Amino acid sequence: MTKNPEKLRKIIHIDMDAFFAAVEVRDNPDLAGKPLIIGALPHERGVVATCSYEARKFGLRSAMSIKEAYRRCPEGIYMHPNMEKYAKASKEIHRIWAKYTDLIEHISLDEGFLDVTGTEFQFGGSAEIGKEIRQRTKAEVGLTCSVGVGYSMMSAKLASEEKKPNGYFEILTPEALNNLIIDRSVRTIYGVGIKTAEELKKAGITTVRDILAAPERVTVMLGKHGVQIVELAQGIDRRKVTTDAEVKSIGTEQTFQKDITDFDFLKDYLLLTAERLSYDIAQKGLYANTITVKVTYSDMKSITRSKSGDATRRAKDIYATAAELLKKVERRPIRLIGMSLSNFTDIPAMQMSLFDEARDPKHEKLDDALMKIRSKYGRDMIKPASVYSAEKRVWESEEPEESK
Repeated sequence: MTKNPEKLRKIIHIDMDAFFAAVEVRDNPDLAGKPLIIGALPHERGVVATCSYEARKFGLRSAMSIKEAYRRCPEGIYMHPNMEKYAKASKEIHRIWAKYTDLIEHISLDEGFLDVTGTEFQFGGSAEIGKEIRQRTKAEVGLTCSVGVGYSMMSAKLASEEKKPNGYFEILTPEALNNLIIDRSVRTIYGVGIKTAEELKKAGITTVRDILAAPERVTVMLGKHGVQIVELAQGIDRRKVTTDAEVKSIGTEQTFQKDITDFDFLKDYLLLTAERLSYDIAQKGLYANTITVKVTYSDMKSITRSKSGDATRRAKDIYATAAELLKKVERRPIRLIGMSLSNFTDIPAMQMSLFDEARDPKHEKLDDALMKIRSKYGRDMIKPASVYSAEKRVWESEEPEESK
């Protein structure tokens, strides 16, 4: 097996266990041991934000429609999220992490990577840090977490998943990673989603062992993505922990199960993505000056189109810009579409929007009020009618694979 050409790092991945539900159980012990579902209520439109492990036994999962969740688990306890409470718990957790390193990548309120390569000697090693974080999180915040220690981001992530919930595991070398995942599905590899797994399966590649046995075939089939997959299967992960201050862009991509020629359908995806990214940067207190749309055609050729203007985080602005950029791409079958925001600032533009339309102060106040409500009760609690319509059209179609 190819050795990692870079010096092995010490990375810790921390993932809180059923975070929202766990906070509710902590604050109300009567909920312990019961199927608890945080999200919309059964009579509302919406999705599951998270659920307790007792609820997961019924097949419930995050992002499942609340109607389906209730069908599977009508006896469950359904609650709206209290984002203010969860954010407070998150800050307490993050304060614990900050004791051990400045190199922290916050993935979400309840998940993050810590690079302790340069600081572990101060605390007795990376294993001691990981175990101490688990203990302190329980003692000081009243919650459990799963901790993985690895030599790379992928190994740390896989380690934290190995003993969930409330577990600890180490994968400290490429050899240890290989021994653990060699006969597991290709989906174990970071970046291998449903669509990629299906393509590999057609070539008889279903496990990590198969990737290592036929690396040239994987790279020929998948190009640059295939090169990355082969390296990860070999235990080589070149990604580095990126701190919040170093974040240059926020975005997402969708690879479709089949090539798309309906550009109205693509606009629906852009609308839903704009809503999601608008919410994400609002939670970070950021405004974006640049919006980028990327498409990959059926022949794997990729192009990007960008537009910069006055800073915004309004979903309406982001979507309008993205839709305008989509008009500029060639109309032929598309297998992937993506959107990203970049060139951030923490100061909003006060005069003009990206399309040089005067801002209406009343609309600005309304947007701010709606964002506060969504921040407190969850992103899916309040949505424009246009978003509901787009969701309906998208959900009635074949579900895409999220690739980034």
